[in-house]
This record gives sequence, C-alpha cells and structure tokens, in this order.
Amino acid sequence: MKTIYYVLILCLGCIYGPAASASEELRGEIAALLHEEIMVRADAALEVLPVTVTATPAVRSAGGIQDFYSEGDYWWPDPQNPDGPYIRRDGETNPDNFTAHREATIRFSQLVGDLVSGWLLTSDTRYTDAARLHCRAWFMDDATRMNPNLLYAQAIQGIATGRGIGIIDTIHLMEVSQALRLMDQAGLIPAEELRAFRLWFSDYLTWISTHRYGVAERNAKNNHGTCWVMQAAAFALFTGDEEVLRSCRDQYKTILLAGQMAPDGSFPLELDRTKPYGYALFNLDAMAVTAWLLSTPEEDLWEFTLPDGRGIRKGVEWMFPYVADKSLWQLPPDVMFWEEWPVAHPFLLLACLDRFETRYWEVWKGLEHFPANAEVIRNLPVRHPLLWLP
Repeated sequence: MKTIYYVLILCLGCIYGPAASASEELRGEIAALLHEEIMVRADAALEVLPVTVTATPAVRSAGGIQDFYSEGDYWWPDPQNPDGPYIRRDGETNPDNFTAHREATIRFSQLVGDLVSGWLLTSDTRYTDAARLHCRAWFMDDATRMNPNLLYAQAIQGIATGRGIGIIDTIHLMEVSQALRLMDQAGLIPAEELRAFRLWFSDYLTWISTHRYGVAERNAKNNHGTCWVMQAAAFALFTGDEEVLRSCRDQYKTILLAGQMAPDGSFPLELDRTKPYGYALFNLDAMAVTAWLLSTPEEDLWEFTLPDGRGIRKGVEWMFPYVADKSLWQLPPDVMFWEEWPVAHPFLLLACLDRFETRYWEVWKGLEHFPANAEVIRNLPVRHPLLWLP
C-alpha cells in the first residue's frame, strides 16, 4: 500500500513543484487515512451517468431548461396570505422549496471529486476519463450544459425571480474547477475539451463580476461576500485570470478580514444568526480556503495579518476550542442541524498544511470525513482533501 502513497506524492509533486509547504510524510498520512473510502467512492462513481440541470425542469422558474434554479431556503408561505408573497423565517429551511438543481450540482461535484481523488491514488486514467464525461455534460454538450449564469437562483415566490445571494450555490463547482486544474496540469484533457471548460468558467466569472447580482454578492458583508471571493479565486486559477486573482487578494485583505473579523478572530455577523455555530464554521472554512487559493510563494495569505493582528490564523485559533470540545460553545445552539456539526473542516487541514500543529491534526483526523447529511455537505466547500494538497 505504501507504493500508492508514493504515487500520490509523485503526482502532487509534479503538479505543485518543490515549493510545496506540507511534508511528504503528512501527505502520505492523509492518503493513508482516507484511501479505503476514497477508492470505494471512486469505483462506484465509474458506473454513474451524468445528471445536469436539464434533467429536472423547474416549473416555477422564470428561466429555461438549461438555467440553474433554486429557491430561498428560509422563505415560507404566509399563513395570513397563503397565495401571496412568501415570508422569511431565518435559519428554518422550507422543505417544499425546489432543490433539484442544487442537488445535481452537489452530485456533480461529489462525483468529479471522488473520481479525480481515485486517480491521484492510483494514476488510473479510467477515473479521469469518467470525470471528463461529467464535465462535458455540464459545460460542453449543447443538449445538457448549464448556462454560465445564476439569474434564477434563490428565487422567492411572489417577490423575486432570482437574487444575487444565489451565487453561493456555485461553491460546489470549486472542486470541479480544482479537479480540472489537476487533470490539465497532468496533460489529461484534450485541447477541444479544455477550451470549452475554460470558456464556461471564464463566461461565468465575467457574469459574477459584472452583473448586478454578482456585484451585490461580491459586496456582501458576511459569508456571501467570502464565498464570492473564494469561488472567483478558484475559477480564476483554472482560467488563468491574473486580474481577477489580484483583485481577490486585495479584497481578502482589505474587505473580508477587515470587514468581517473581530479582534478576537470571531465573525460577529455570523454569530448573530439563528445558526451561529454552523455559520461561524462555514465562514471560517470559506475564508481559509480563500487564503489557501490566493497564496503564492511571494505572498502567503495564511501568514498575512492586519496591523492589529487579525488574520486567518487568528480565526482558526478562536474557533478551534469549540470544534475540539463543542460543549464549550457559549452561544445558543443552532435552530437546525446543531447535532450534525462539526465534521472534518478544511480550515483545520489547511492550518496543518501551512504550519503543522499536532492539536489541529489530531482533531481533524478524528472527525467525520465523509458526512452524509445533505445540509452538512451543502455547507462544506472542500470535501475532497487530496485535490487541495500542495
């Protein structure tokens, strides 16, 4: 079995080069820890056919069959006016909302992540061939591709046909773009496909950067703003858009950290919600991934701090005790999904990869790495660690 881990190390070393910050030993331990489950998932994914947004027409959507559609989670029929505009109940998910397109996107992300993780462990291109099949269906094939915008996401009955906050639904395309980066760097994507995949993400980047929905989401002051920068960074890395990457680095430092993090490392806007624990974890994960994506050998954003000491490590230090021992949490429990958190959060793994600390590693290693709860999966931006190892 050690041979498999050496193959993984070799693959990653070829992709990322000698400047990688994590030790080969740590990468080997991660591979060993996750190997069995990854291969079960990767082998199962070989038999699965693509399902895109076109498989489930959304009858309440103002868009067409190739347009992604979702509905605002916390919006419900008004008991006083059942046929009128919906009303908001923060933190309480309406189970009757349309979620099929979001579920298809998550399924797509899971499958590609499983398959490319399997390839990283084995070098078997059957897995990357299968991953490309799904990517062609979503980004290339005329009959099944998704339009590169989110005009109709997070709609609210009687109020809006779509909203900018719906852009958060495409965080599940991040691991797809990361998987495509790895396959491209290994020379495993034919030129015609690569052009089509890059064009889709380039068009989507342009849309979220210029449409009023995207501009509003980029300027959001909470986790929505964080997730805009996170996914813009991931997509720009795949398309090679250096201008977007520079803008994202500046926004991370001057807007995200400066505007969201308190001096103690907490996120007050997330703690003020009806699900403070889950939102605090989610925003820290997103900010940690953002710092990881945007770091370069010349500028390590995991080491960057504002003059008053605020930085991603301050955020990790604040949240870590409540992950290691949830009973220490001093705010009210979340109104929903309190029992499902924490899991193996990426902020802990990335903290170890940047600067190894035994306490973070031991907690991350002991948490759930393959959660099954749909809400947890939806709010976990990195679910395939091997895709992100340096």
